[in-house]
Amino acid sequence: MAATIRTFPTAPRTTTVADELARLEWLADLLDSRFRIPGTNIRFGLDPLIGLVPVAGDFIGMLFSLYILVELDALGLPAWTKFRMLWNIALDFFVGSVPIAGDTFDVFFRSNRKNLALARRALKKKGKL
Repeated sequence: MAATIRTFPTAPRTTTVADELARLEWLADLLDSRFRIPGTNIRFGLDPLIGLVPVAGDFIGMLFSLYILVELDALGLPAWTKFRMLWNIALDFFVGSVPIAGDTFDVFFRSNRKNLALARRALKKKGKL
């Protein structure tokens, strides 16, 4: 059985909203839920792993989350949706900064997945999807 290698999809010059969302969902999946703890249904991504490095790890995770937010903002999200997304990112950063408990929180909160769901809902409401 051949192993498949996942690579970060690069965005072509012109993309549709659906293509851009798919690219960002790939990144959110990598950060929040790509891996599974064997014998359980608990999924986690790179964000909780990076967050194990005190302070700097959570800051790096926040930068990835802000990158997703900036990319989604270019699709024309309403201000309220962006505020809710920023709230998710701030909550993930500050609670995630707490040693051990914050890392556990990171596994279950999945702010990037939540933000993509918020963006998808807002874009559907605006008729862009």
